[in-house]
Amino acid sequence: MNQPNNMKSGEKGAWISIFAYLFLAGTKLVIASIGDSDALWADGLNNTTDVAASIAILIGLKISQKPPDQNHRYGHYRAETIASLLAAFIMVAVGLQVIFSTIGKMFEDHIVKPDMLTAWTAIGAAIVMFFVYRYNLTLSRKINSSALYAAAQDNRSDALVSIGAFIGIIGAQFGIFWLDPLAGLIVGIIICKTAWEIFKDSTLTLTDGFDEKRLKVIKDEITNFPDVMKVEDIKGRALGNQSVLDVTIKVDPNLTVRQGHDITVKIEEELAKKHGILYTHIHIEPYRE
Repeated sequence: MNQPNNMKSGEKGAWISIFAYLFLAGTKLVIASIGDSDALWADGLNNTTDVAASIAILIGLKISQKPPDQNHRYGHYRAETIASLLAAFIMVAVGLQVIFSTIGKMFEDHIVKPDMLTAWTAIGAAIVMFFVYRYNLTLSRKINSSALYAAAQDNRSDALVSIGAFIGIIGAQFGIFWLDPLAGLIVGIIICKTAWEIFKDSTLTLTDGFDEKRLKVIKDEITNFPDVMKVEDIKGRALGNQSVLDVTIKVDPNLTVRQGHDITVKIEEELAKKHGILYTHIHIEPYRE
């Protein structure tokens, strides 16, 4: 599958998230008003912010498909990573909001026993978001999309938020009112942790970081390649879901230009086939004892 088709497939996942969030947000807010549930109301508001995060990811995926131009010679792949970063900021804002709101509830004397309809709505929403999460996670791994992976983690966080709301509502039915703020606190921490992981991965990519273990594996494979006498240097960076390598190899100084070129082509083809690396820049130097 080529790059444009990859990103086009990723758009489907973003659209599924948007439609799911719009439906669930509207349903939760209406049911929460009827059933008098603060937990479900907060969950519904959380989904409205998720719509914004999903739209940001969709825009990032669309921009990343644009071909190279005068100002972007390497293409627009990093728009996808920026979208992931924005999604992380939105997630941490939601996570902190959940944490602070649940801490505030611990000191409230006002006790509400919501209708059981709100509990079934919360657990139903959790099931829906779990399936959306699995779909987007599988698709993100298939097309190697950091933005869609961020969307999948957001989907999972929202499923956990709904489960937390369900636990709190059920607890209220039995007079265990502290379950609601405790569940909310745990869920808020999980959301913030997920946001941090996405933020860390996104900033690593944007600052030209690369997995050292993966780089070592690739270096060893190139070293063992026929006619390569030494890998003098190797660097890696990521452009969205595309890896870019800069490699300096040393070969027999008596090889012709044609023979040297053929070696680089074979290495590039092998890296593309085995590791999915489509952009490898190889510099050849003569080997001397």
